[in-house]
Amino acid sequence: MYGADDLAGDSERTAFRKSEKKYKLYYDNSSKSSKKKKQPKAVDLSDVLDFHSILDSYKANGELPSGVSVLQCDFDRSVFCLDDHPGFYFIPRAIGVDEQTHWIKESLINFPQPPNRTNHNAIYGTISNIFDAARKGNVLVDCSSTSPNPPRWIFSDEQGDNTSKSISASVLLRKLRWSTLGLQFDWSRRNYNTLLPHNRIPDELCQVAKRMADVALPDGEGFQPEAAIVNYFGPGDTLGGHRDDMEVDWSRPIVSMSLGCKAIFLLGGKSREDEPMAMFMRSGDIMLMAGEARECFHGVPRIFTDEENAEIDCLESQFSHEDDNCFLEYIRTSRININIRQVF
Repeated sequence: MYGADDLAGDSERTAFRKSEKKYKLYYDNSSKSSKKKKQPKAVDLSDVLDFHSILDSYKANGELPSGVSVLQCDFDRSVFCLDDHPGFYFIPRAIGVDEQTHWIKESLINFPQPPNRTNHNAIYGTISNIFDAARKGNVLVDCSSTSPNPPRWIFSDEQGDNTSKSISASVLLRKLRWSTLGLQFDWSRRNYNTLLPHNRIPDELCQVAKRMADVALPDGEGFQPEAAIVNYFGPGDTLGGHRDDMEVDWSRPIVSMSLGCKAIFLLGGKSREDEPMAMFMRSGDIMLMAGEARECFHGVPRIFTDEENAEIDCLESQFSHEDDNCFLEYIRTSRININIRQVF
């Protein structure tokens, strides 16, 4: 995934690295069957914070685990804080299932559309309508040998001749790892390139971000969404420990919306040597990171795509209509994370 440390090497044995390895997906090699049929190794999840359970317990008896405090708990939303991580806020069940399905569809259909950039741009240039092409069973074909004019790669319902390079749209969709909304982030230079063509972040997404961000801001101060990064996780994908430090004003929060399969999120300290705290992120949860929390290393070492632990029953019901089969097939083994930011 973008900006991630390599989890394969063993050279780095920091506290954060050890936690990543603890929760990362490993398969049981005792079976002689193929990897697809192998069972994930059991993981001890007893230390993982579960804010859904914390919310239910707090509503039932007013109890909170040590180190967790409540900032707000009413009909509209519940906001929890961590005593050791000022500037971090967790809002469980922040958005309902209807809104979740809406943003999943937007993330697959519209957010990867030009001028928004994706991880595919570096190889294939500007390509449009990936999800629609995957739904139709189309193939992306290299037409450089037959057409001297751009675009070089185009979607087609035919494979192309023997001299053409091609890749199926469904494979491209599964290999989609990120898209950038609003001001475009330059991964090679690790900054925002204001010269790249871009559209404003959709107003509806801005309104969600502003509504959620207000708890992390002083009274009277607002949040101006200017950029967003959409991360797409498949089975076995991880996001290595990193800090989001490219924005000018760290007092403004990053608003992080989780969609799809359940994941484990690690929140560490200002050093990789600080042992991170693990917590579950479920579809509809939102996190805020502002102020000191912006200086903390964080990452996603695991998503749960098995039926028992993915916890997407409500989404499956929402996508049960025949026209939504492609969305259902995708989200059953995927997680989408939308991070909205104020850049300047």
